[in-house]
Amino acid sequence: MREIVIVGGGYAGFYTAWRLEKTLRKDEARVTVVDPRPYMTYQPFLPEVTAGSVEARHAAVSLRRHLRRTRLIAGSVTEIRHTDRKVTVRPVHGADHDMRYDILVVTAGAVTRTFPIPGLAQQAIGLKHVEEAVAIRDRLMTAFDEAASLPPGAERRKLLTVTFVGGGFSGVEGFGELLSLATAMLKSYPELSIDDLSFHLVEARDRILPEVGDKPGAWVVDSLERRGAHVHLNTQLVSAEDGHVVLSSGEEFDSALIVWTAGNASNPVVHNHTDLPVDERGLLVVRADLRVGTDSEPVQDVWAAGDDAAVPDLASPVPGAHTVPNAQHAVRQGKWLAKNIVAGLRGGRIRSYRHASLGVVATLGLGRGIFQYKSIVIKGFPAWLMHRGYHVLAVPSWERKIRVLSVWLTAALFGRDLVSLLSVQHPRDAFVTSGDAQRAGESRAIYRAA
Repeated sequence: MREIVIVGGGYAGFYTAWRLEKTLRKDEARVTVVDPRPYMTYQPFLPEVTAGSVEARHAAVSLRRHLRRTRLIAGSVTEIRHTDRKVTVRPVHGADHDMRYDILVVTAGAVTRTFPIPGLAQQAIGLKHVEEAVAIRDRLMTAFDEAASLPPGAERRKLLTVTFVGGGFSGVEGFGELLSLATAMLKSYPELSIDDLSFHLVEARDRILPEVGDKPGAWVVDSLERRGAHVHLNTQLVSAEDGHVVLSSGEEFDSALIVWTAGNASNPVVHNHTDLPVDERGLLVVRADLRVGTDSEPVQDVWAAGDDAAVPDLASPVPGAHTVPNAQHAVRQGKWLAKNIVAGLRGGRIRSYRHASLGVVATLGLGRGIFQYKSIVIKGFPAWLMHRGYHVLAVPSWERKIRVLSVWLTAALFGRDLVSLLSVQHPRDAFVTSGDAQRAGESRAIYRAA
């Protein structure tokens, strides 16, 4: 059988494997997905996970539940050697080993881009995975509990100061949702007021949400500032040591929660550990039909899609443009890639990927959103409904759609669930503490008996 190895189980990888399962005949090929996580993260739901509007597990799509005919390997690909038709796999447990393939699909995705800013690695948290979204929510809720027991002052102010660095979709949506959550929580904390909250959004460029036009972007800034947020444009983070934020504008403040969403970087495996062609950004050079290589020099039996691939955008009027690295393209590229692989195996016609944008939509918090399609702009509650409607249709499987809808309906009837489970991140603390106390008691008893 032909061996098809898919590097990465994100959007593009998951949908490629899912479609291959549906179209490949039995014994026509064996599909293997290599990914360290046992699930595909539906990233558009992460901002709502931070606000508690979507349960964390509902933003994660189980690979084993939906890819029943695919071999799944829990690990990471550390090197690609196409000259030998091999990839090096580093499993979660055990030694590295080589895996042979006949057809390779590279959908490793991008990684969070960081900079050598003092204190960033020690203080900040990203917003790219489910566990990060859950941690952000729990930290904010725990900060409310701690701040409510403190008198007004610097310590309380630091606990209730939140800083997001990065004004792209991930940063703005996460910022807006967390601001909405914090405002709603004040009703349950009579000791605190809106004046105690301090939310800062830091963006190095002169505008946020580059995917929308100038006027809609300015409206989003105005909307956030009317809700009490501080939006710092043309500003960079200089330092975050010990939670003390220093901005390039000269402003300084203490912040207990710092979220870094300042863009993506090319995957190190694709950029540094492969003999496949990459461009100056570290992305795989991809043809319009999603095969790796150029029109004149294609790489045989290697395909790529998603954030680690520079896919030509045939729907763009700009010569040489590439598709935007977002979920909309990754999902469609994965499905298209699977169709082309099957066509190649059966001697059929391989077609170029072409998809015009359906527009962009973002949530800015409960009941608030922004949508733009060409010159059409919709703001506020209707855009928020469009955001929820689109993504509940886009999330894979009816099981996930129903679970998400049920959580939204429950929240509409009973409100948000304002329970912090920060202690889950240290599950043995209670066990260890009780054991230490018990041993200390026994020691005292022995001492008194002696």
